[in-house]
Amino acid sequence: MGNAETKTIQKASEDDVKPFISPSNKLSTTAPLRWLKKGWEDFRHAPGYSLAYGIVMTFVSIFITYCSYRVGSITMVIVMLSGFIFIGPALAMGLYSISCQLEKNNRVDFLACLGQGKKRIGNQMILTFVLLIIFLIWARAASMAHIFFPMTGTASMPELITFFAIGSVVGSIFAAVIFCATAFALPMIMDRDVDAITAMLTSFNAVLRNKSAMLVWALLIILSLLIGFASLFIGLMFLLPIIGHATWHGYRETIIADDWPQDAHTKLA
Repeated sequence: MGNAETKTIQKASEDDVKPFISPSNKLSTTAPLRWLKKGWEDFRHAPGYSLAYGIVMTFVSIFITYCSYRVGSITMVIVMLSGFIFIGPALAMGLYSISCQLEKNNRVDFLACLGQGKKRIGNQMILTFVLLIIFLIWARAASMAHIFFPMTGTASMPELITFFAIGSVVGSIFAAVIFCATAFALPMIMDRDVDAITAMLTSFNAVLRNKSAMLVWALLIILSLLIGFASLFIGLMFLLPIIGHATWHGYRETIIADDWPQDAHTKLA
């Protein structure tokens, strides 16, 4: 075998090697505000489909709250609702597909949304399973935090502060890990032929590279959810779809995924 042929084979092998993660753009701190604006525009252009997703996710939230309330533990209500927030992005694949179709100036096709999700069901399930495991660990950690709650007599203010402080720290750690791993993972799975682990690592890297912008994005999501819960879940019907659409635009603006094959349905004209 000649040297030229050997070099050709080596070069082809190098070209086939994909990076461990995809790089990301550097974002301005106010970038999430732009994503929300685009998410609102997508909601306005496809109100029926978007609202349908919002209603489904809202009723799931209500069902979780009811079941947890029947158990008789306000802590369980908080844990389960937080768990839904963690796993909820997996339910937003249809919203990403809607935003993608609108981005290409196509008419929204519900069957196309289902098709997108079906093709990526394997990696979706892997990611959702990872999130479920983390959530179950967090739920266990939250129940263990009860050892700091005074069981006899009237709780003093320092004891209550200690209990809520420890619970908040534990919850914040799990929430931060989940947020970093899922901020852009699912849109990437839908858009590219990429495995779930690579998508999560890519998302983690992008969040750490854009701490200020992603902090703003996290605060906007928390604010939206608080408004939704404060409005007795009614606001969630509108805010959850807008956040889902905005997430797609955030992914498009942040992740440079050119090294991974793109799905034919997500290619821009």
